[in-house]
Amino acid sequence: MATTIRAWDVISGSLGKCYATINGNREDMIYVKDVEARIKKEKTEIPVLGQTGRKHKARGWVGTGSMSIYYTTTLFRNLMMDYMRHGKDTYFDMVVENNDPSSDIGRQTILLKGVNIDNVVITKLDINSETLEERLDFTFNDVEIFNRFNRLIGE
Repeated sequence: MATTIRAWDVISGSLGKCYATINGNREDMIYVKDVEARIKKEKTEIPVLGQTGRKHKARGWVGTGSMSIYYTTTLFRNLMMDYMRHGKDTYFDMVVENNDPSSDIGRQTILLKGVNIDNVVITKLDINSETLEERLDFTFNDVEIFNRFNRLIGE
């Protein structure tokens, strides 16, 4: 019997949580508009005698991400200034949770470990914008899944 996803099981992107532990302090990141983290395999091309194509062998991975936030916090600017002035770089953990109560698939909670911000907007003005926002790119060193989505029927 063919099945299909039910509309109410699609996760609402606005129903979730994001917080970080930075220098031992929990930061509720209520100013986050969106966050996305990716794991990308690094691969080596392997030429093989007698074949015109190349094979690929995984040799590692890299964790990268980005988030858009409302321009309402100086936290990340302060972290960057600490690096600029004193050479002290900050690595922190960040939790991202999807939890849509109308969905039967439950919640997913992901911990990104060793998050390190790549860039910040140091100052910003925009007379044409209704709200000011900024985009932060980052890397991370490890990941843990605390809660997993429930399996959908038919998977």
